[in-house]
Amino acid sequence: MAKVETSTSRPYHIIIFGASGFTGQFVVEEVARTSSEGPKGTLKWAVAGRSSPKLEKVLEQAAAALSKPELRTEVDIIVADVGEPDSLAAMCKQGVIVLNCVGPYRFWGEPVVKACVENGAHHIDICGEPQFLESMQLNYNSQAGEKGVYVVGSCGFDSIPADMGVIFTRDQFKGTLTAVESFLTASSGPEGGSIHDGTWQSAIYGFADSGKLRSLRRKFGYKPLPVVGSKIKRRSALFYSDEVQQYAVPFMGADPSVVKRSQRFLLEEHQENPVQYGAYAGVGGVGNIIKMLFAGMMFWFFVKFSWGRNLLIKFPEFFSFGFFTKQGPTRKQMEGASFQFAFYGEGYTEDPSQGRPNAKIRTLVQGPEAGYVATPITMVQSAITILNEPNALPKKGGVYTPGAAFAKTTLINRLNKHRIQFSVI
Repeated sequence: MAKVETSTSRPYHIIIFGASGFTGQFVVEEVARTSSEGPKGTLKWAVAGRSSPKLEKVLEQAAAALSKPELRTEVDIIVADVGEPDSLAAMCKQGVIVLNCVGPYRFWGEPVVKACVENGAHHIDICGEPQFLESMQLNYNSQAGEKGVYVVGSCGFDSIPADMGVIFTRDQFKGTLTAVESFLTASSGPEGGSIHDGTWQSAIYGFADSGKLRSLRRKFGYKPLPVVGSKIKRRSALFYSDEVQQYAVPFMGADPSVVKRSQRFLLEEHQENPVQYGAYAGVGGVGNIIKMLFAGMMFWFFVKFSWGRNLLIKFPEFFSFGFFTKQGPTRKQMEGASFQFAFYGEGYTEDPSQGRPNAKIRTLVQGPEAGYVATPITMVQSAITILNEPNALPKKGGVYTPGAAFAKTTLINRLNKHRIQFSVI
């Protein structure tokens, strides 16, 4: 069972590391909003990062945004730097859970995971980088298990809606669910929208390093997951989706790899039939396709060369048609934005070895703006779930996906109360 109690030597339930970063500031606000949901109705928490003045400013902004002036004086500040292992160790010794908001994780993530595992703090991140997530599993799973530490990756928009959405669809299906396809659509609202360029940088380095990801996966020595029922059909690189009534492409993020890891865990630990999964994203009409193809060709060309990557990083707005910016979205833009995942599942009401699937299900996961409203919600609710439901987590510590860590918890119910709705259609 996870250790979740505070003590005089470990006084904080939650420490937000990277609290002064673009995403971290919104995680701070979300923790402040939900502090009454901690164990026994309280949550002891602190903010951490390299600069004490910047952390003070974030607390001042949160105090003003939430009309909670007490945040300025009641929330402690911890100075810690990824480049100073002793400072990370000192931070991790003080918290039950570290919410790690410092990315790109391929550059800054591992020292934090290492410090958490060695010093007995659980670790939650919002990483969408498969290479980092899977290398942490390879390098730290055994040690985390021995220490009773839970390292749960991708607890933001990457990849809780997809991973928990598949599990929700399976749990609602009357019979054996064998395959699910998800279709992501997003609305930017009347003010338009953008994504902070930290996500852009993660994508650049991820595509440039894709060969290393393949060699990393070979080290696990996994056998292919068994296919139950009919094999799911791959869609083409661009197609018109009747499901979302617009053109769609395969989803390029971490969701497929995260869902597959969860399904492997549920097969190995709980002998549950693995669900095949295909992930797609709606891209709109013909005008959007032309923009996407042009941007995609430039991206694929430039990402192959170091000078090209430097240009992509220096001018994100130009190369992404304004989709990624160094400023990120405004609060008004966030208020008008939303996302929706539609899940189309199929399976068998009786014996899955008999013929074609004979039953279908459709579910939805929908919520507010994905990157800086929904992501803080899913990250904070993941932490609150660990604090309140240690008995429902996997029986030993380790490096887990959200689906593996939270399949037996009430995380979905918690998210339903916080603007991220799971429903059957």
